[in-house]
Order: sequence, then C-alpha cells, then structure tokens
Amino acid sequence: MASKQAIDSFLSCRRIAVVGVSRDPKDFSRQVFRAFVERGYDAVPLNAAGGEVEGRPAARRVGDVQPPPEAALLMTPPAATDQVVRECAEAGVKRVWMHRGGGAGAVSPEAVVFCREAGIEVVDGECPFMFLPGTSWFHGVHRFFKRLGGRLPS
Repeated sequence: MASKQAIDSFLSCRRIAVVGVSRDPKDFSRQVFRAFVERGYDAVPLNAAGGEVEGRPAARRVGDVQPPPEAALLMTPPAATDQVVRECAEAGVKRVWMHRGGGAGAVSPEAVVFCREAGIEVVDGECPFMFLPGTSWFHGVHRFFKRLGGRLPS
C-alpha cells in the first residue's frame, strides 16, 4: 500500500508527466489529466502516438518532456509500466504514481521494485481523485469507505 507521505510528496510537485493519456476525450485518463490542469499543475500529456491532448502537445516518451517533469503519473497497462519507470529513471524523475482505480491499473510489482531500487519514490496504486482537493462527492464517499475499512494510506 502507498504511504500518505509518498502521495503528499507527489502532489507537491508542480510539473507532472501524465503517461498514457488517451486521445479519446471521453476516456477516464482525460478526466484525470484535466483534474490536474484545473488545479494548477503543469501537466504534460504523454501518448505513444503523440498528437495533442486538451490543447497541449503530447510527448511520446518521458525523456522527450522539456523541461523535465518532477513526477510522472502512469495510466499505462502493467506491461508498459515496466518500460516507463525505466524512462523515468533515465530522465531523472524522482516520483512515480502508478494509477489504480479498479483492477491492476498501472501497477507492476517488478516496476515497484525497480523504482525503490532506483531511489524513485513510488505510489503503487490508488486513484489521484481520492487525494486531490475539490473532487466529486463520489470520490469522497469512496475515500470514506476506504478509511473505514482501514485501506486508506496513512
């Protein structure tokens, strides 16, 4: 389980690469990306196909982001996460959040181990909506039940 300290450290960063943002405006990854932008983060979209996301040019790889991001939110399949954390290490990214809403999300046990061995602070799971201020009532209810069940990071 991710620690609250790692979550707070990640959210204190201002320039964040959001890896795996869909080009489909209705995709959940776009909602997460917009949430960071709306809260004043300098969010940089990454999509392997490039293009544009929410009016911003999408980088294809973490190393393409200039100036480099302080942190990376991964919304990738676990198999892709393994490669992306290596790109993060090469680019000097010191904080990684592997998104998890339902199912495995972006979490890869091998990538978590790699991050820890490389000195990258990692949030291995959780959805940022649970911790960003001003999110919808649904996320507040979800957070309440996670806290009640002892599954909310502390």
